[in-house]
Parts: sequence; C-alpha cells; structure tokens
Amino acid sequence: MKRIVIFASGGGTNAENLIKFFHNSDNASVIQILCNNPHAKVLDRAKNLKVSALSFNRVAFSKTEDVLNILKASKPDLIVLAGFLWKFPEFIINAFPNKVINVHPALLPKYGGKGMYGMHVHEAVVANKESETGITIHYVNENYDEGAIIFQAKCNVTSQDTAKDVANKIHELEMEHFPKVVATLLNQ
Repeated sequence: MKRIVIFASGGGTNAENLIKFFHNSDNASVIQILCNNPHAKVLDRAKNLKVSALSFNRVAFSKTEDVLNILKASKPDLIVLAGFLWKFPEFIINAFPNKVINVHPALLPKYGGKGMYGMHVHEAVVANKESETGITIHYVNENYDEGAIIFQAKCNVTSQDTAKDVANKIHELEMEHFPKVVATLLNQ
C-alpha cells in the first residue's frame, strides 16, 4: 500500500478530495495531513475523515528537523502539497527526491513565484485579460513553482469572467485531475 502525506495551509478541499479518492483504494491511502496553520479548516476535514493531522510552526518546519523526522517516520511514497503556502526547505526535498509535488492554480511558468497563490493568481489572470488559464502539477524544488512540470490542464477565460469565476473553473480542474495524476505517479 502506497502512502501519501499531504501538506496544506487552508480550507483543504483538495486534501479532502484526495482522501476520498483513495479511501477505498487497494493501492494507496492518505495517511497524514501536515499543516502550518493550527486554525485551518483542513485539520477539521482530516479529523472528520479519520486521517491523522498535525500542525507545526515555522521553526519545526525549516529551522529544525522536527517535520523531517515526522516524515521519515511516516515513510511516504509521495508528499503532496495541496494549498500549502510556505516554501519547502531544501533539506526535506533532498530527503525525498522526486517525491514532493504541488498543484498550482495557473499554467506555469505564468503566474508562479512568491506571492502567487489563490486569488492573487486569478486576479492577475483577469487583469491581464488572459484567454486561458489552468492548473499545473509539478515537482517541488528549491524555488517557488519552478520544479519540472508533470501535468497541465486548461480552461477558457472569457472577458466577462471575474477572479471568482476563474477560481471556480480552476477548482473544478483540480477536483477532476489532481487525484488521477497522484494515482498515476504512485503507479510508476
């Protein structure tokens, strides 16, 4: 059985989708949620779905090996960032080479980098009058949103779309594609 650990910072809809997707799987399951926000809704979602969840602070994450040691004990086959907003430390990436992935709400390399997350991305897409946007699932490296691209899915943006409309379209793409891409990676 393949083991998935999810890092999240907020509401946790992608985390919940992944947990439910793998719930009855014979091949993989989400074994843990790790969160940098002790008040995030994702922790409630994990509890309701009976998945172990822990929160941590910046020191435990990037200044000590506390989170690394939790990961080593969990022995994940894949670490999935699902709405996780902190830059991942190199020492954790190096401990799990090609096992840390992220979903980004734009077609990288456009609209990536520090500060480009959530509504910030969708507002920039609308402001720049883009005709399309989408999601990018990519490996995580030492720089924000610069790891090798694994998968992209696109959607149209109309001149009438608001940032909220774009967010809804992106959410649909994430719900549809993210679990399937994770499953494919685990089966390689």
